[in-house]
Parts: sequence; C-alpha cells; structure tokens
Amino acid sequence: MATQLSAAPARTGGNPFLRIVNGISTVAGWTAAAMILTSVFITCQMIFVRFVLNQSTVWQTEAVIYLMVASTLIGLPYVQRMRGHVNVDLIPLALAPRPRFALAMLTLGLSIVVVAVMFWYAYDFWHLAWSRGWKSETVWAVRLWIPYLALPVGFGLFLLQLIADFVALLIGADKPFGLENS
Repeated sequence: MATQLSAAPARTGGNPFLRIVNGISTVAGWTAAAMILTSVFITCQMIFVRFVLNQSTVWQTEAVIYLMVASTLIGLPYVQRMRGHVNVDLIPLALAPRPRFALAMLTLGLSIVVVAVMFWYAYDFWHLAWSRGWKSETVWAVRLWIPYLALPVGFGLFLLQLIADFVALLIGADKPFGLENS
C-alpha cells in the first residue's frame, strides 16, 4: 500500500518562468479568497438591511452570486498549483516511472487543450457582452462584461498554470503527479 496521501504543491526548481506563474497563481488564490470574504460581508449586510431595517435590497444578491462565481474561476490556478483538484492516483501509483511520466504528459496535454478551448469561448462570450453593452435584467442593471470578465481571466490563468506544470514536468523541476519514484 502507498503511504503517500496527497501530492506536494507544484515545484519550480528555481526556474524564473515557473516562479512567476506560481506567484501569479498565488495572487489569484488570494484574490479569490478576498472575493469570498467580500461576499460574506455583503450577505451579512443584506440580512441586516432586510430583517433589521426592514428595507429591500437592490444589488446584494446579484453581487454575491457574481463574486462567488468569479472566486471559483479566479481560484482555479491556485488550486491547480496546490494540486487541490480531484485526483485519482491509483493508476499513477501503480505505474513505473517512465509510464507515469507519459501518463502525466498525456493528461496535462489534454487538460491544456480543453482549458484552451474553454478560454477561447469564454473570451468570445465576454467580448460579446462587452461589445453589445449587455446589462442584467435586474434593478441594479449591472453591465455584464464586468462579472463575465472572470471567465476569460480565470480560464486564462488556469491555462497558464497548466502550461507551467507541463514545462516543470518537461525540465524535471517537478515529478509526474507530484509523486516521488518508488
């Protein structure tokens, strides 16, 4: 049985590109955490306004929804850097080092392709909302390009972190799946 319970965070091996991308992903993680904290404060303010002051709310619910969705997307690269995404390591643990490396290259390569496609369509969707001046159909009438910006930014940063993981694997700065050879 394997004794390792989880993989280690992505390593940079002193490579400047990898260090910069890891720094960007860390800032994205802190930004996502700040968005969650902000949404908690807005929710508390909304509860106070509605149930203590007995007034209606205009922007709070919509802001909280946009902040929570944005925090999920903006937080993607940090979670990838920390190897926090759902991971089934039964097959990688059973493989010898060379097949494990090949499997890691394949999965990272496919992930890069999928996220690149998602980034392309997210940018296209954001640009459509921006160029046509879309607004939400609520009293607040927020310009939708603002919350939709989280789509291309989140997927773009996630793509950048995946590319950094791929490069780290290629140059030997990191191990396949973050697992040491056994």
